[in-house]
Amino acid sequence: MRESTENEALQAVVAMQRGEVVELGARLAISPSRLSLEHQLPMADSIILATAQEYKAIIWTQDSDFRDITNVKYFPKR
Repeated sequence: MRESTENEALQAVVAMQRGEVVELGARLAISPSRLSLEHQLPMADSIILATAQEYKAIIWTQDSDFRDITNVKYFPKR
């Protein structure tokens, strides 16, 4: 809520509840280390990227670490 109104925060929570929690199993755990080195990403970001790639999802973000990565929709903060 630091960056938005309470209503916008609640809308974000509702959107997140529609998502699916996936396990970071052995098969998925190896790819983030490669992606971290390839894109100079922090490990948490590389786990997000690897998961999105595994599930053929598009990442929508304002995190500049993801700028210029395939299948990522980056929108700079205003």
